[in-house]
Amino acid sequence: MLQPHPSLPTPHSPLFVLVAGEASGDLLGAGLIDALRERFPDARFAGIGGPRMIAAGLDAWFPAERLAVMGLTEVLRHLPGLLRIRREVRKRTLALRPEAFIGIDAPDFNLALERKLKQAGIRTIHYVSPSIWAWREKRAQKIGQSADRVLCLFPMEPAVYAKHGVDARFVGHPLADQFALEPDQAGARAALGIPLDVPVLAILPGSRLGEIRRLGADFITAAMLLAKEIPNLHVIAPMANANCRDAFANELAKAGAGSGEWGVDRSEAAPGSFASTDSPFPILVTNGQSHPAMIAADAVLLASGTAALEAMLAKRPMVVAYRLAALTYRIVKTFGLLKVERYSLPNHLAGRELVPEFMQDRCTPQALAEALRQPLIERQINSTLLAEYTRLHETLRGDGDRSAAAAVVDQGCAQ
Repeated sequence: MLQPHPSLPTPHSPLFVLVAGEASGDLLGAGLIDALRERFPDARFAGIGGPRMIAAGLDAWFPAERLAVMGLTEVLRHLPGLLRIRREVRKRTLALRPEAFIGIDAPDFNLALERKLKQAGIRTIHYVSPSIWAWREKRAQKIGQSADRVLCLFPMEPAVYAKHGVDARFVGHPLADQFALEPDQAGARAALGIPLDVPVLAILPGSRLGEIRRLGADFITAAMLLAKEIPNLHVIAPMANANCRDAFANELAKAGAGSGEWGVDRSEAAPGSFASTDSPFPILVTNGQSHPAMIAADAVLLASGTAALEAMLAKRPMVVAYRLAALTYRIVKTFGLLKVERYSLPNHLAGRELVPEFMQDRCTPQALAEALRQPLIERQINSTLLAEYTRLHETLRGDGDRSAAAAVVDQGCAQ
């Protein structure tokens, strides 16, 4: 094992620099910080992260939401600011000479940064493989030029990297450890103040502002259509952060669905706390709490991404939707950049369509409502779907946080 860098105060207080750019990366980063601290109680952590990583002890140089942009046109608009942040992170990391730089997802930001740091002798680890199976498999070789090791969340990924001589390890998915194999719906409803005898729809239009602007109106309209058909339908909408909450509030207002207590922080809801003054349906908007919200629901409407995996682990029927910015979509289609027919993680992991997907022009309120109607009426998951969800859940388990920490240490970091 390699010795700690001379710049560190003592052999027992290693420094790790981590960069995460959105809610899912923040969750992974917080778990990794906790697991590394189990090994090194005096370890220090710095970089970019969200509230969970900061609560775990990260010295945040910039807020994570500064990196939370997606799509070609969105990145171009924010490019000058992103480049300034990346230069500053590179400068600070080179000055500190940490045990390792760990880029958590956010490949457009992290991989270029990792490549520069690796060239300067900093050990680099990329946590969460980009979806090379969905885009360009040959990208694995370029990722190896940036990362000394790739930590993979899905068991099929290391084999792809091996073909290109890249060190990649399956560490298990931490989310698979956070969800019980048999989630407690009644307990989740009690915690959120949701009655047991009402149908509940959870809507998650994304953790990025652009996603909420592109999907929020369709999700809300779909809920309004369902509320006309399904008596006493309740809706819960967990938001990733205050900015997302404000953006969603704007979409609610435009749809005529916002009212009453909606804007209040409902993160600790009490029974009967749904706002329903003049809304077409009782709605509860929470700060975070996406996991209990999904578990409490009878069906989930969500933006394609990590949320689809979470809904699978919560064992709930779901409908997956997504819409790229128009220019981004035209570029993707024109150049054939997308290599798969299935978009959502449950469908890709299963190798077949487990859950309905509505992408781009197919994402309409009417189509979404039609796909959600039956599970909301039946209020129980199909036994065949439940069995497949459970099988996939078990394949992803692996004590992800500690496995990731072990893979960081095994790479040659502090010992």
